[in-house]
Amino acid sequence: MDTKELLKKVRKIEIKTRRLSDHVFGGEYHSTFKGRGMTFSEVRAYQFGDDVRSIDWNVTARYNEPFVKVFEEERELTMMLVVDISGSEMFGTQQQFKKDVITEIAATLAFSATNNNDKIGLLLFTDRIELYIPPKKGRFHVLRIIRELLEFKPEGKNTDIAGALKYLSNVMKKKAIVFLLSDFMADDYQHTLKIVAGKHDVTGIRVFDRMEERIPNLGLVQMLDEETGEYVNVNTGSKSVRRAYSKYYQERLDYFHQSFSLSGAGIINNRTDESYVKKLLGYFKRRA
Repeated sequence: MDTKELLKKVRKIEIKTRRLSDHVFGGEYHSTFKGRGMTFSEVRAYQFGDDVRSIDWNVTARYNEPFVKVFEEERELTMMLVVDISGSEMFGTQQQFKKDVITEIAATLAFSATNNNDKIGLLLFTDRIELYIPPKKGRFHVLRIIRELLEFKPEGKNTDIAGALKYLSNVMKKKAIVFLLSDFMADDYQHTLKIVAGKHDVTGIRVFDRMEERIPNLGLVQMLDEETGEYVNVNTGSKSVRRAYSKYYQERLDYFHQSFSLSGAGIINNRTDESYVKKLLGYFKRRA
């Protein structure tokens, strides 16, 4: 992708996702994810209706009239986008690849955080850590994140969710809002997820395609395994083959739901032909 085409794509995604974050998600995001707590702001004269428990007795005694302490929410938060860019994300039978949907969701979340003056960081992973961008504020920082989501070329092909979570735990010492975006066709991450979710506010966003749920009977078909780069001949006419794939898929799905539920983390399931806008809004409203 040349620079001109890349900038055009970045701009297109910015226009679409920023409009959503400005007009749809702004208030929902703010009410869903609270600040780190209340911090002292100032002392002012007591007014009718003020809570007597907030009276500053030292200042009151000094001026011989009642004064109260005023607190405000410490709003600044940090959002980390942990994104799976393994080979399986380059699959899609509808209008978009899974990778395209993940990019739009990540961009929408990033602009929503920016509107609340929060920091945003990015972690791209496959079977290894591909790229880490430390959290920062601002539109230009978000645009850099979008560019990396669009054009980054990973070295790995497979998926190691546990490895990504361990890396995140090492680099993020303070509590963060974590969105983990993947198709979650992996296992062996439940224990690590539970540890990370005990420290951070974690949500798993599973993006999948309807044709991944089962193999149709199409006879002998040559298929490309995106995670190995190898072509294999699959006899889709065989009931045992279709049954084995369905079992494999269902086991990964069950593992995803069980792992996130046990860890107390949030879950969003979004098919590539579904509206991620409705899914995000519904999730935010349920949590608010």
